[in-house]
Amino acid sequence: MYKIFIRPILFIFNPEIVHNLVFKFLKISSKIPGVKNITKTIYNYSSEHIEKELFGLKFPNMVGLAAGLDKDGEAFDMLGYLGFSFVEIGTVTPKAQHGNPKPRLFRLKRNQALINRMGFNNLGVEHLVKKLKQKKSKIIVGGNIGKNKITPNEEAINDYEICFKSLFDFVDYFVVNVSSPNTPNLRELQDKEPLKKLLSKLKELNSAKPKPKPILLKIAPDLTNSQLDDIVEIIFETKLDGIVATNTTISRENISYTKEEIEKFGNGGLSGKPLKNRSTEVIKYLSEKSQKQIPIIGVGGIYSAEDAIEKLEAGASLVQIYTSFIYEGPAIIKKINKQVEVYYLNKKKQPLSYSID
Repeated sequence: MYKIFIRPILFIFNPEIVHNLVFKFLKISSKIPGVKNITKTIYNYSSEHIEKELFGLKFPNMVGLAAGLDKDGEAFDMLGYLGFSFVEIGTVTPKAQHGNPKPRLFRLKRNQALINRMGFNNLGVEHLVKKLKQKKSKIIVGGNIGKNKITPNEEAINDYEICFKSLFDFVDYFVVNVSSPNTPNLRELQDKEPLKKLLSKLKELNSAKPKPKPILLKIAPDLTNSQLDDIVEIIFETKLDGIVATNTTISRENISYTKEEIEKFGNGGLSGKPLKNRSTEVIKYLSEKSQKQIPIIGVGGIYSAEDAIEKLEAGASLVQIYTSFIYEGPAIIKKINKQVEVYYLNKKKQPLSYSID
């Protein structure tokens, strides 16, 4: 129904306007008696076979919502009723900021992709805390934290520290975002020394807490193998809890648009189907390089259960979706979970192989 009736209407309008309207609808509908239960009955799928314990948290299923959709914590409860096991909110910055000039979000319908150059538009960490204090469900919430555009990289640690301290009592885990292509020079924080310094500081703050929270690092798909090697080394050295792989890409490969059309879209991070293979490559490389010792949340181009299983086989422990949620609608979450369950059950039935000398 979504792809036949709803999506064609939504896709008539500017994508950012549609985003705001959908979130207003989610907020209003959540207040109508019975809607949450009906939504949960239609879209949720639970089974012991797809439950996952990771980072000391129990995830009801394998599928989460990637950061960027619910930047200000407006609808995480309702998103849980739509079937998501966990929702990553943000990216949030210490101070509210408008982000980059509009238009800044574009649909690439031929490739089921998006280009965004939002620029960490959000209402600030204090507003997000207010929203989190109103949480009514048991949905697992991750806090994706970043720095303000006006903050120089030399002072970036202060911004991440403010967000970490402000959100600590209200989120279940943290994701450090140094990989968005839409904040000038932000990706320089992925370089070995500044990244090590930033993560070490956050780990120090975390270790001082009676009950530390998991901290993960979100990385770009555009890193070289040498840079990925550095990431693995830093994760081990700082004892970080895991990696989110990957963010959007600045590459324009695998899209069926002319050079002139691509230039018209302009700068920004590309997400959706064109990112699928590169994201999987990064996950596989990190998993093998770390000898499967670093938990990975896989994200990038997941449009089906087969795509999700590909990420899991490459080394991911959980997956997140974003762009496919927009193109496929909420039914995709249940579809993935049901087929992932079949995958795990079949895997358990496979006979052990023995080698005879």
